[in-house]
Amino acid sequence: MKRVAEEAGVPAEDIFMDHAGFSTYESMYRARDVFGAKRIVIVSQEYHLHRALYVAKALGLEAYGVSADLRPYAGQQARDLREILARNKDFATAILQPEPTFLGDPISLSGSGSITEG
Repeated sequence: MKRVAEEAGVPAEDIFMDHAGFSTYESMYRARDVFGAKRIVIVSQEYHLHRALYVAKALGLEAYGVSADLRPYAGQQARDLREILARNKDFATAILQPEPTFLGDPISLSGSGSITEG
């Protein structure tokens, strides 16, 4: 995704990578607590977008969503079934709000995203 963003003209220093966002919940938690985000735009497939927005808002983020669906995807039924389980899991984690697997030191978004490469 970083390469695609760069090819679209986004400067490399403006791209921050999150290598420890192992789930939607952990990515939103880390966006808030590691990267200090308060307002975010989530770009994802529409079937996943509703859950990501719910989790972000439950964590106190001002969140907006953009669907990345450009065409139908093969095997969508399996993803839809998985999404049922994931929604139940994230409903509970949004209430309990456990720390993510790896929290890490804060990373300022006012610096260069190159600090997150690797």
